[in-house]
Amino acid sequence: MAVARCMPWGCSNGRARRLRGLRRRPRQRAALLLLAALLLPVLLPQRAAEGSAGTVWRSGVFPVVSFAGYTSHFGTRTGPWGRVEPHYGLDIAAPMGSPIRNWWGGVVQDVINDDRCGLGLVIRSGHYEHIYCHLSGSVSGGTYRSGPVQISAGQRLRTGELIGHVGVSGRSTGPHLHWGMRHRGQWLDPAVVLRAMARARQGQG
Repeated sequence: MAVARCMPWGCSNGRARRLRGLRRRPRQRAALLLLAALLLPVLLPQRAAEGSAGTVWRSGVFPVVSFAGYTSHFGTRTGPWGRVEPHYGLDIAAPMGSPIRNWWGGVVQDVINDDRCGLGLVIRSGHYEHIYCHLSGSVSGGTYRSGPVQISAGQRLRTGELIGHVGVSGRSTGPHLHWGMRHRGQWLDPAVVLRAMARARQGQG
């Protein structure tokens, strides 16, 4: 599977071997339990690529609740203003104000407010960063707000948690979510991940 080459989890195995090798005095044991609790949610996307654990991909959540179609795919495209340009994500159309859910549990790395992405979030899950752009709502003092949602950098989010609503902020000609993904700093086509999730749900791992 193409994603498997992108997501080695040898470092998490190595970490486990080193932890097992420590002498488990009570204070050390308590510290290790705390460390494991903090790391587990952000290591899962790496583990998902392991062949025998491919079904873990079914844990991912499609980010748009009211899906209306894909309007622009990953790669080179003719942009809305007629220029040929790279497009580092997948545009998912949805009605204005549709709920957006977090693809995978992780930590908010950045809250965006600029003229391209508009209002957006960057969430880190292990070696992955997933990016959500063109949200509705507002950003003030580094906090994104939309309805009941309030999100700031450093905040931990659960898989599937409501993180915002579809809007037209930034460089957008209609309501949609721009969903981007980086692995170890390299852009990745989110459609590859969606296909892996679909295969896992069909029992093909």
